[in-house]
Amino acid sequence: MKDHKVRKNTEFRFIYRRGKSFSNHLLVLYIYKNRKDINRLGISVSKKVGKSVTRNRVKRLIKEGYRLNNSELITGYDLVFIARSNASEKNYDQISDAIKNLLKRAGLYN
Repeated sequence: MKDHKVRKNTEFRFIYRRGKSFSNHLLVLYIYKNRKDINRLGISVSKKVGKSVTRNRVKRLIKEGYRLNNSELITGYDLVFIARSNASEKNYDQISDAIKNLLKRAGLYN
């Protein structure tokens, strides 16, 4: 599973520069074609969202929402989700809906 993650700062910056972005009130999604047969996921939650417990909760919710939708997605993309500050008060269903909304708008659903 390690190769299914975007980890390095240089990779994140590259995706921000070259990728396309889609956003809604909770999340921002950057996508970039990666020429592999897998999707790689990166999650960025800044300190503006809250203290570490809150940030980690938001990361877990995003990760789970992505995991459950991953099987229906077109492969070959690097995806970076950035949480906006009002994501901290939201529950799983709201974050999951925001993820689905962005993935549909990006045209990644099969």
